[in-house]
Amino acid sequence: MPSEEGPPKRGGSAADGRDESPEERADRKWGDLLQEIRVAQTGVQILFGFLLTVVFQPSYRRLSEADQTLYMVTVVLGATAIGALVAPVAFHRIVTGRYIKPEAVVWASRLTLLGLLLLLLTMTSSLLLVLRTATHDDTYVPWIVAGVAGLYILFWLVVPAALRMRTAGRTGRGSAADDGGAD
Repeated sequence: MPSEEGPPKRGGSAADGRDESPEERADRKWGDLLQEIRVAQTGVQILFGFLLTVVFQPSYRRLSEADQTLYMVTVVLGATAIGALVAPVAFHRIVTGRYIKPEAVVWASRLTLLGLLLLLLTMTSSLLLVLRTATHDDTYVPWIVAGVAGLYILFWLVVPAALRMRTAGRTGRGSAADDGGAD
């Protein structure tokens, strides 16, 4: 939509093949981000729901003090992961209509990344708690959990970062700091 100062400036580059204004780019990125959040939110909410029921089971009282502490840490991590993943929606609702969507997308992207990091920690600590409780053996359980956490880090962070670095030179695009990484 043209403004009083003329039509919006186009922000697309030859490298990405898009001819978008900053507002159009922000709208697209916002839609992409919401889709990503929906996937992560579903997983963390289901996991959190199961975690909340554990304390009400009779067997909870038989857990060692260390496992009860691990459980509490896991629940807090799950709650904070949900908070970080829901935050972009609240953020958008509060700033909507203020003509700052590009900045809102950057902040929402950061909050989503934080939520994913907290989800990684929640899943890792949940796995540790379940395997410790199931096996009553601390000799190999930490190794299994470390291996699974390593795979999460590889799939969620290392591979995407390596791809981004490999293609950065070809596309001529800068770092994630340019646009919050929500591309």
